[in-house]
Amino acid sequence: MSADGMLLAQAPDGVPIITRGDDLAALLVPVLERLSWPDGSTGLAEGDVVVVASKIVAKAEGRLVAARDDAERESVIAGETVRVVAERERPDGTTLRIVENKLGLVMAAAGVDASDVPPGTALLLPEDPDASARRLRRGLLARTGVRPGVLITDTAGRPWRRGVVDMAIGAAGVQVVTDMRGSRDAYGRELQITVIAVADEIAAAAELVKGKVSGRPVAVVRGMGHVVTLEDGDGAASLIRPAVEDMFRHGVSQD
Repeated sequence: MSADGMLLAQAPDGVPIITRGDDLAALLVPVLERLSWPDGSTGLAEGDVVVVASKIVAKAEGRLVAARDDAERESVIAGETVRVVAERERPDGTTLRIVENKLGLVMAAAGVDASDVPPGTALLLPEDPDASARRLRRGLLARTGVRPGVLITDTAGRPWRRGVVDMAIGAAGVQVVTDMRGSRDAYGRELQITVIAVADEIAAAAELVKGKVSGRPVAVVRGMGHVVTLEDGDGAASLIRPAVEDMFRHGVSQD
């Protein structure tokens, strides 16, 4: 939770259309400087977390590929797939595949996205989201003098739960988990297994103000300064559960 029990989140208007080769920090700083907070301050402050949709990061990094028909799109997905976890035939004859992609993320269609891109194309995830977050953090620091935490996020479904949520796939300067093990609850019992995915919770909170079709791919979350670190840290890759700990590594769909 927030250190003082309060979170503020804003998703500013005015983020331009991002294309290959764009300097994200240079484009985002003028937008972020227009933020206005209830205490009268503006722009970024130390302890803020800048939350960025992976889509604009991937566009800036030139991750757009050809996908002119279903067969070509399936080939793109196969190229990003390391392991098929589960699959199901849809009523229209296509197949939904839940797979592990090259980043180690388990996602539908390997995270390949055909929305909000030119016809006949698809967008891959950033090649190294943690490295992307570190670059963006350095760029923001150089231009503003502020060292915020940075999260790069994408949307995924969850086993046994309807709907999708945003999660952190890249992180820099954010303590991505809070390990509560060893602390005690209100009755004095020692917590044994509670490790909170703080980066994912911030990502999900930011998505409430960003939205999928609002044209606001960036949000700033204020109130989580206690998890913003001077060093970039281990990144969001450390959130991926190792295979040896994965109790649900393979799924079987039965209609």
